[in-house]
Amino acid sequence: MTASDAHRPTVLLVCVHNAGRSQMAAGYLRHLAGDRVNVASAGSEPGELVNPVAVEAMADEGIDIATVTPRLLEAEDVREADVVITMGCGDACPIYPGKRYEDWQLDDPAGRAIDEVRAIRDEIRSRVTALVRDLGLED
Repeated sequence: MTASDAHRPTVLLVCVHNAGRSQMAAGYLRHLAGDRVNVASAGSEPGELVNPVAVEAMADEGIDIATVTPRLLEAEDVREADVVITMGCGDACPIYPGKRYEDWQLDDPAGRAIDEVRAIRDEIRSRVTALVRDLGLED
């Protein structure tokens, strides 16, 4: 972390495949908080590609997550984060003292129709909006 990053919290968003929920949440967090936050996302068992239905649902909101690539959660990701948000990955995320942890109970969008994914997306937007407000990252 550079000196210019020192005032910006790092939020890590984790789901199993890093292909749906965590990528949608990361997209919203970047969109809503901009450069006031460092955003990272990863998965305990990352998929090959981001879920195309999740990409479509986010495109409806004007947020492009089509070019991101799922990646494996590393212990270093958790060590560097100030806030760790898990979404259905259970105990796969290492725990370090002094971190803020939240577990968001969200349905997995994998294999779901666009209308179902939009409902999941809307729940994620609501939670990310509350997180941005709670961290004092609003405009």
